[in-house]
Amino acid sequence: MGIDIHPVSVDLYFLPVTTRVPLKFGPETLTSVICARVCMTVAGKEGRAQGWGETPLSVQWTWPSSIAYQERCDAMQEFCRQLAQAWAYFRGKGHPLEVGHDFWRSVLPDLFKAFNRKQRAGKEPMPWLAALVCCSPFDIALHDAYGRLLGVPVYETYNARYMNVDLSYFLKPAVGSKVSFVGKYPADFFKLPVPRRMPAWHLVGGKDLLDASELTGEEPKDGYPVLLPDWIERDGLKCLKVKLRGTDAAWDYDRLVKVGEIALKHNVLWLTSDFNSTVTNPAYVNELLDRLVQDHPRIYQMILYVEQPFPYDLETNQIDVHSVSARKPLFMDESAHDWKLIRLGRQLGWTGVALKTCKTQTGALLSLCWAKAHGMTLMVQDLTNPMLAQIPHCLLAAYAGTIMGVETNAMQFYPAASAPEEAVHPGLYRRRNGEVDLSSIRGPGFGYRLDEIKRQLPEKAAGFSK
Repeated sequence: MGIDIHPVSVDLYFLPVTTRVPLKFGPETLTSVICARVCMTVAGKEGRAQGWGETPLSVQWTWPSSIAYQERCDAMQEFCRQLAQAWAYFRGKGHPLEVGHDFWRSVLPDLFKAFNRKQRAGKEPMPWLAALVCCSPFDIALHDAYGRLLGVPVYETYNARYMNVDLSYFLKPAVGSKVSFVGKYPADFFKLPVPRRMPAWHLVGGKDLLDASELTGEEPKDGYPVLLPDWIERDGLKCLKVKLRGTDAAWDYDRLVKVGEIALKHNVLWLTSDFNSTVTNPAYVNELLDRLVQDHPRIYQMILYVEQPFPYDLETNQIDVHSVSARKPLFMDESAHDWKLIRLGRQLGWTGVALKTCKTQTGALLSLCWAKAHGMTLMVQDLTNPMLAQIPHCLLAAYAGTIMGVETNAMQFYPAASAPEEAVHPGLYRRRNGEVDLSSIRGPGFGYRLDEIKRQLPEKAAGFSK
């Protein structure tokens, strides 16, 4: 039998962060974000412990819409407050993977439906992806608390010694496959030995400046690079992720070529293109790739994979994408809410999964196991994670065994926000030689070393206890 815990109290904080330069992806532009930070106390036979979790409530990514940003942001914060109460009073018991899964299955859907029925009555409903992002800091805090209670890194608990059930309790194989989850645990799918350094992907947003001809004189003068070549040289970058529009083929092609030419000039090795769910026809992507392979074959070769071109509501938009994945590996991101949607995506032709801790640690681990068992390739993508959010994010990438390192870009868009955390974990908040360094992560839970981080928290936004 495993070692069980249950939540007993929850505190919620909101930490506002402003970007130094705007981040454009898809149809929207991000200039500020609210980070939800959670402290959860858990209890078990071994006593009590506090755990911490944090996630940026990236409104534009989770809830793309024409309605006002503030309305969406306020709604997500209110849902976080409701989640704080629901988690504090939740009676689920077990390993955090079991408790998190139980909450996801038995509480979150009803809370989500009730929120849209009451708080959003007559208004645009909040999407499920936004609900998952709101839930994630609570789930992350649960996992951290478990490791802290037992005095071990939480990734050392995803096995038979600590868990009550194997993966067959959570997951079902694809029909016709020879996969079995009986007797398997998440630890069976981790990359070992765990890398202490990983290649870092730099995000080239839609408003990022590529060369001196684009300077206006209004750029921030804060000591950080502004132009893409300067970022590449300062951080020794080898991997660039290019945000595209998905609605303007000429702009997308020109953008990819221009970034590719800069990459070649500065010895960058890899590119990826991210359309953020804005494409509706595979031909759009195919034509871009086919033109690229004809006119710029070296840039085409540098594209390691293509990320989420198509609408993220996969069940409603069941687009056959085999023609795209025949050209390049095709990764689900916004669509990959859980392993069941990954199963559907695999049937439609998707070949890889971009995991994110912002959809809960529990969901990310289960998706990791299902995808790996079925031969799908993994990546771990950023939600521009600053402060504490960066640490579980990078740990997930290290244990997952990704196609190439980890995307990490908070140091581009709000580097000063993480100054207290950077003092303790310098290799996580500044990229050197094109890599992030995880060697400072140590101790129980997620290894935050929170006692050493000198951060002043704002007043609590909510607090509940049994």
